[in-house]
Amino acid sequence: MTAPQHVGERIRELRKVRQLSVRQLADRVAISPSYLQKIESGDRNPPSGLIARIARALSIGPDRITGQPYINGAESEDQVQAVIPELRRILLTYDDPDDLVVAPRPLGVLAREMDHVAQMRQDGQYVGMGPLLPGLLAELTHVARGARSEQERERAYWWLARGYRATNSLAHKLGYHDLSLTAVERVHWAADRSGDPLMQMTAAYLKAGAMVRMGTYGSARRLLEGLEQEVERLAPEAALSEAQIAVQGAILLKLAILEARDQRPDRATARLAEARAAAEMLRRDTDFYEMSFGPTNVRIHEVAALIDSGDTEQALARLREWGTEQDRTEWELPSGLARERASHHHIDVAAARLAEGDRAGAFADLATARGISPAHTRFHPTVRHTAAALVRLDRHSDDSIAGFARWTGV
Repeated sequence: MTAPQHVGERIRELRKVRQLSVRQLADRVAISPSYLQKIESGDRNPPSGLIARIARALSIGPDRITGQPYINGAESEDQVQAVIPELRRILLTYDDPDDLVVAPRPLGVLAREMDHVAQMRQDGQYVGMGPLLPGLLAELTHVARGARSEQERERAYWWLARGYRATNSLAHKLGYHDLSLTAVERVHWAADRSGDPLMQMTAAYLKAGAMVRMGTYGSARRLLEGLEQEVERLAPEAALSEAQIAVQGAILLKLAILEARDQRPDRATARLAEARAAAEMLRRDTDFYEMSFGPTNVRIHEVAALIDSGDTEQALARLREWGTEQDRTEWELPSGLARERASHHHIDVAAARLAEGDRAGAFADLATARGISPAHTRFHPTVRHTAAALVRLDRHSDDSIAGFARWTGV
């Protein structure tokens, strides 16, 4: 099998285009030249936060480093890219859509279908979800524009906001980041017309998430901190509802990841403690506004924050520590968790194991992630980086590792 191109090679090529030495680029992103050399040679895989910092230092988008969107044989087999042009058309004509050939279905029917799409989104079923979105978005838009009452209009826009959120997720996971950003703006547009403050906060939360991925930490921090304060203002003299706690908790977790990627581990720890306190108030995992917040997600983010901070050893130690509560070697996720969230955790842990030299463990976690949510795993850039590294390091030409790498498209 031909050794696949890795992110380090792209970084080296782009660094040379910018006429920067290894030391100059390393200084700009606050890492050692030796670490950057290991990244460029493929001996180390940079975490997401570092990729964002390197991208900013090189005046490019992170997708130039990750190589997204991924257009190759693996994707063309599923034809998952085929829906992208139609989604672009729908997002472009969002406020003045084309006429429908037949009248839109009743709002109740569209709401049930959108619930199904939202579940598919959380389970990472992008291939099946994609073809449903254009028509559903068009119908909901026409229902909202032709509503006979303000209540019906707001409800239609509420469901439309969820549809644009699914579009954002699909575009982001496939690597169409420009389309993802447009979808986030459409979530804002629909949420502002829904009359639901928590939906409006969800839209702002998604925008902050895009900022974090781009490494725009200052703006994202201000936005998220403002949202946290806004949740508190919703119930100044009474206890927050469970939905409000869940939204606030998700905001705190996003702040924790932001601080970890911005190399402020103490702040990340403080935000995680606040999120943990919120989760203790709920005492269970919840799914309000598709936020997947609760005790489990706090632990997932605690591990992710350590990995993003570069402390992979401590991240794996935390998993072993929590495993004793279950009489297991390592902590295992509870059943019923959103599949995309669960597979994401195993993808992060696989990268951490590889950084600690545990190649067998890294491959086992990638296989677990694939079993939980195949599409999410297949299109995730960290999976491709990790799989490519495993192939390069495999001295025995293990067919299972090579086969997995081919499946991801590297």
